[in-house]
Amino acid sequence: MTPLPPGFLARPFAHRALHDRSAGRIENSQAAVAAAVAAGWGIEIDVQMSADGEAMVFHDETLDRLTAETGTVIERSAACLQRIVLSGGGGDTIPTLSEVLALVAGRVPILVEIKDQGALRPPEPGLPAGRSTERAAADDARLARATAAALLGYAGPVAVMSFSPDAMAAFGVAAPDRPCGLVTRAFTETDTPWVPQALRDRLRAMADLDRIGATFLSHHRADLANPLLRRMRARGLPMLCWTVRSADEEAAARRIVDQVTFEGYVPA
Repeated sequence: MTPLPPGFLARPFAHRALHDRSAGRIENSQAAVAAAVAAGWGIEIDVQMSADGEAMVFHDETLDRLTAETGTVIERSAACLQRIVLSGGGGDTIPTLSEVLALVAGRVPILVEIKDQGALRPPEPGLPAGRSTERAAADDARLARATAAALLGYAGPVAVMSFSPDAMAAFGVAAPDRPCGLVTRAFTETDTPWVPQALRDRLRAMADLDRIGATFLSHHRADLANPLLRRMRARGLPMLCWTVRSADEEAAARRIVDQVTFEGYVPA
């Protein structure tokens, strides 16, 4: 278990970096990352995997919502993805994790979320829901190893998290010196109907924390009254929450968590 770097939770984290479409800064773009660094915020980013096994900074499984292209990220090579322009911005393209790390250069903390490649990912248009296959498990492990490889030699404050305990277990093997955590939520039939019931039950209980050596949690803001969080607090587990979108939501969350992930407003 590797603890979070000293002072890692001293400032709020800009969700998918400091994005603002009205200013031409698209989520997870280099412009959004640069803006967060300039403002002194921590940065939360997402990684998906390219066809050739590179960790790409991009939230969705598919390209459709954020670019003029269609299809899945994992079908394209890293070089191809780096040429795809993000829609509505100032011409930024999809960056690799290595490119974002070089841009940040240790100036602010970074939270990297490994996007689940199996049953936990919410359905996107044109894709089946609830997939849990051997290939998805293998892709989880490949993305975890790709993330670890990109972080090799990076000296700045960074931590890695995922909804997927299996992804984090693979990451822990590949990068045992990096702090890792779980992204968690209520996991009810209402909020995650695409996840199989047995898996929801396991995730709701946070049964994998010890297996993966988790040293922090990032929990859904709407479920902070969950009594299990008090038990995690008693264990001394640092806790973030996702995603607050107003000063009032932030104030309520801060009564329970150590730090917040924010978007759509600027914290005080």
